[in-house]
Amino acid sequence: MEVIATIVAVALAVPLVVLTAAFAIEVIAGLRTLRARAATLGAEGPVVIVMPANDEAAVITRTLTLLAAELPDGFRVLVVADNCTDDTATLAEQAGAAVLRRDDPSQRGKGFALAFARDHLAAQPAPCAVAIVLDADCTIDRASLTALAAAARRTPAQASYLMRPERDAAPMVQVSNFAFAIKNLVRQRGLQRLAGRVNLTGTGMAFPWPVFRDAPLATDDIVEDLALGLDLAQRGTPPRFAAGATVWSAASSAEGTLRQRTRWEGGFIATSRRHALPAIAAGLRRGDLRAIWAGISLAVPPLTLLLLLDALGLIALGVLALIGAAAWPALLLGGLLLLALAALVAAWARVGRPFLSGAAAVRLPLYILWKIPLYLGLARKRPTDWLRAGR
Repeated sequence: MEVIATIVAVALAVPLVVLTAAFAIEVIAGLRTLRARAATLGAEGPVVIVMPANDEAAVITRTLTLLAAELPDGFRVLVVADNCTDDTATLAEQAGAAVLRRDDPSQRGKGFALAFARDHLAAQPAPCAVAIVLDADCTIDRASLTALAAAARRTPAQASYLMRPERDAAPMVQVSNFAFAIKNLVRQRGLQRLAGRVNLTGTGMAFPWPVFRDAPLATDDIVEDLALGLDLAQRGTPPRFAAGATVWSAASSAEGTLRQRTRWEGGFIATSRRHALPAIAAGLRRGDLRAIWAGISLAVPPLTLLLLLDALGLIALGVLALIGAAAWPALLLGGLLLLALAALVAAWARVGRPFLSGAAAVRLPLYILWKIPLYLGLARKRPTDWLRAGR
């Protein structure tokens, strides 16, 4: 009985140990900033900012007005009014942007909008040198645009995509925005160091024209950005982190935050299940340690789900120890969980203070409980709607 209990404990602990260790190591590796590339554009060609927009009349004028004030020389904006039922296209034209209208309800999603823009650009005599994708409710400054375009002259690049800090927001929103910064800033820096590449996050993405021209964009994948980054890595053009470039989105209400996390986390989990193990296996076959790490990183679940699984795992391992299993699996997992929490505290001290107040931080256990209905819902049905970021 004791031997069987120990075997069960080891089988339960191993995946949690690997995922928790990978998370902790990646956060620790991402505590230090990365060196930014020299932001020199030279005469290598124009930059087009492609902005897919689905019913964005409420924000498109403000977004384009702010963006116009930040555009460097040689940059222009192309809005794709995709399956809109409001005045998005008219308002975008009034704000001075070039606008493409797309109406095809049978093919809904950002990927189809981007492919439509790409095909339009490909028909021009000189399309562009770099294409930057920016969501219609996001803001970016001139320095970030310049840094992002410079980073994407030769290879795809991803800016840091963050929620704008709001210390007076609801505690659950603050915790969520901090988790967003861990995923899109700290872990991206760690992934760049450990795997030599990063994940695409949907906005603040930039591509050299040959890569954008040939990329598999026309898809309804709910996390088309993540899937696209994986495909580009397989093609030998992995996205890299554009240090010094940041894209901001406004924080949402608690309800809006939960809806957006449902969309992103549901898509991420589905993509992880399809691609993580094959990516690890491919890295093992090639003896490529960086590819192996990229696959392991992809397998790490979202922060709150990881913490929830670790907590449940420790409870199960404790019960198994009581009936005779070895204690070391529980001790190992518990030690790695403490390391992961210590790494989170360090990340909060380095980059997280603007996003998360101390009073809100102590409510992390409540945030995990707040997310349980989300995960129960995802177990029943994967989200498929194209939801706009941050709302």
